[in-house]
Amino acid sequence: MRAFDGQFSDNKPIRRSVDEKRRLLAELEQTLAGMKPHTSPSLRESIKGRIMELRADIGGATKR
Repeated sequence: MRAFDGQFSDNKPIRRSVDEKRRLLAELEQTLAGMKPHTSPSLRESIKGRIMELRADIGGATKR
């Protein structure tokens, strides 16, 4: 079955507005704060990396 143009499975990044990025950032920060001590270090680092990326994106978007 072939995908049609614009379908989510096109392997393209999802474009988000600044408000959506702020919401996602808050959600990820809450997730990180609520993690149990036995959570894998790789998962923690992955979430921390995504938080840093979002902060950079939001900071760059507000300077424009």
